[in-house]
Amino acid sequence: MPATTADTSVFEAIRTHTQSENASAFLALNSGNSTFTAPGTDGVVVYRRTGGYAVQFGGPFAAPDACDTLLDGFRQYVKDEGLELVGVQLQRADAERYARHGFTVNQVGASWAVRLPEFSLRGTRFMQLRNKISRAHRNGLVIKEVTADDWQGAIATIDEAWLGSKGGAHQLEFLVGQIGGEPQAQRRLFAGTIDGAPVAYISYSPVYGGRAGWMHDLSRRVPEGSPGLMEAINAHAIEVFRAEGVEWLHFGFTPFTGLDASHELDGHSPAFQWLMHALWAEGAALYPAQTQLSYKQKWAPDELIPEYVAFDRPNASLAGFAHVFRACKAF
Repeated sequence: MPATTADTSVFEAIRTHTQSENASAFLALNSGNSTFTAPGTDGVVVYRRTGGYAVQFGGPFAAPDACDTLLDGFRQYVKDEGLELVGVQLQRADAERYARHGFTVNQVGASWAVRLPEFSLRGTRFMQLRNKISRAHRNGLVIKEVTADDWQGAIATIDEAWLGSKGGAHQLEFLVGQIGGEPQAQRRLFAGTIDGAPVAYISYSPVYGGRAGWMHDLSRRVPEGSPGLMEAINAHAIEVFRAEGVEWLHFGFTPFTGLDASHELDGHSPAFQWLMHALWAEGAALYPAQTQLSYKQKWAPDELIPEYVAFDRPNASLAGFAHVFRACKAF
């Protein structure tokens, strides 16, 4: 059926159909996404059309007995539209399903998660992290949980400064969270000020399923700010979450990270596998994977969760992979 914009039915699907354990599922609610449904089928497919491709986010968010039917229907719909299908941020269960359906499936990166009940910043492994956090507080950082409405102007100011420091980079979309709109009621926002001036914020999105909790999502800081701003805000949020009994903090997907031959499926593309390792080593201009991973590893994550890309063809497609980044407005 024709695509529609994301709505409350998508929220119900990601909250209910969690068997794939996709910690980034809340990104399905981003504005600009389209959805596909099939009559009599309990679930949705979320995607964006870019160029000659339909770039699917995750696998079908659907009842277990509906996933294959929904995938087949969407696959046919994409072909009828004259497009080629590529899926990204598939979890292991999704990846295995797509491989069974004849897709070429490769690991594209990983996401990371910290179990909170046992988490503590004590010990020598966190000494540098504690020092950065202490420095931010000594410089006058004040942290509190805020609403997006109250902080709308401050967010815009921080975003403008942050993007300006990146050489006028575009705001990324699709695989990155948003602030505002109807889904904002489900998110949490922690922000920092120094001498009353906004200097940084972190947005957290809900995670459903067996590793339910929150995902460290969109984050920004003023480029000339104190060291340790993001670390201090995240540490504050962790203590709030721990007091609430939250089990997991997720750090989201980073492409080109966590790559390991043991994660690959039968029938994967060796050439694409090589490319992912090359982009990890030399691809900072495309995406700063090493910088992103360095921040996540500061928190000593307990779980590395491999994530996958799937091409609806007998081999991997460099053009298809490039269109994932086009969908994100990376270029």
